Amino acid sequence: MAVFVLVPGAWLGSWAWEDTARALREHGHTALPLTLTGLGERTEQGGPGTDLDTHIADITRFVEQHDLREVTLVAHSYAAAPVSGAAGRLGERLARVVYVDSAPFTEGMCLLDLLPPQEVDELRRQVASSGDGWGLPMPSFDALGAGGSLDGLGEQQRKLMRENATPQPFGTYEQRLSGPVEPGPEVDRVMVACKDFTALLDSGVPMLAFLNEAPWRRFDLPTGHWPMLSAPTKLAAVLDTAVR
Repeated sequence: MAVFVLVPGAWLGSWAWEDTARALREHGHTALPLTLTGLGERTEQGGPGTDLDTHIADITRFVEQHDLREVTLVAHSYAAAPVSGAAGRLGERLARVVYVDSAPFTEGMCLLDLLPPQEVDELRRQVASSGDGWGLPMPSFDALGAGGSLDGLGEQQRKLMRENATPQPFGTYEQRLSGPVEPGPEVDRVMVACKDFTALLDSGVPMLAFLNEAPWRRFDLPTGHWPMLSAPTKLAAVLDTAVR
């Protein structure tokens, strides 16, 4: 059975993984969701100095303090950035890395590189006006839907997100990833693509072509961008299949 460390995306905490973690445990696995600094129940620990290095350290410290071995490290969305950093630092503790509706970051990248300049400018305005200069509040669902499919997020799931989401420390978007970022060649590499990302991968975008090739193994999940909320048991089944 596998040991899963589940890392949530922007604005989310360990709470977002609760149903998926329960389903993984029913499959016989160890499932350990974590909350990154400045988010969820750790909101008060965040501040202007919370950046990508902070979140990389959160992940590596979590694994080391729990003395975890043969870890399957799972990244959702934004978490691809700190998980990429942690994957290059965990050495023999890491057995597998799984990117859920996201892709690994390379050295020198930051999340803002993925957005058009006008959108970056708008985010900076929001941080300055509503986030005390360092926190990015979760956008409206209309805005979220423009960047990722909301399929499967009914009234209950949206209420859960709205009530529990916390501002994302903006330094985690701004700081560029520094090495090491590449896990060893023996580490299993898995991609779980949801609805929009599946279409993107199938369209043959050159910069994503490597995700359709060995050593990557790809699993498609026909739901929206937040599968741990929209299809938690199906996501757990895909993760269970990926580690067997």
